[in-house]
Amino acid sequence: MRAPKVPFPIEADNGEMIPIAEFLLKARQIGITDRRILAAIESVPRPIFLDGDARFGPLYAERPQPIACGQLTTPPLVIARLLMALGAGEGDRVLEIGTGTGYLSAVLSRLSRRVYTLDRFRTLVTAAQSRFASLRIENVTSIFADGTAGWPDKSPFDRIVATASAPSVPPAFVEQLSTTGVLIMPIGPADGIQRLTRFERIDRQLVATPICDVRLLPFIAGRAQRL
Repeated sequence: MRAPKVPFPIEADNGEMIPIAEFLLKARQIGITDRRILAAIESVPRPIFLDGDARFGPLYAERPQPIACGQLTTPPLVIARLLMALGAGEGDRVLEIGTGTGYLSAVLSRLSRRVYTLDRFRTLVTAAQSRFASLRIENVTSIFADGTAGWPDKSPFDRIVATASAPSVPPAFVEQLSTTGVLIMPIGPADGIQRLTRFERIDRQLVATPICDVRLLPFIAGRAQRL
């Protein structure tokens, strides 16, 4: 049975209403027209998922913003493009690799049946779990784990999304994707421009479709020993 969508108890205040309206307009202008996606983004209170001074703006910055553990956020416009290409449905099980602050997980929780998310930094996972609890998000499960290994015990997944880059798709992701599943991740060099790419699995093959250029942090194997 699909998990119920519990309304978030925290509504946007006046300081967030104008930025979200401007962001949604900009998203529509670049072709993000799916009402489910726009509504899911609008329903998630962005300030809760930002650290430090970033909470006071700009809330929807087009560049990555620093968060704990020396990591960076994925810009919201990139997230909107990613979600459009991902096409997660209400019955889908989604694996997110790279929990970060938990913002993408929260949005995905509004679009899919179940979200499994992991991060190599325990600090980030713990903070994200607190945010999910405060918003009463009940269909997200998060753990501290090595992202490059995926989550084999919960596979196969209908959708997999990774916000860290790699020169090519890790074999574990292909193995854990359903035979008709979709994977989104940035492909390219660690120190340069990458291409956010949509991969559709057809049997054992992946059919790639480019989405947009990005510059995101690279995958690092293993769990962080500190933080």
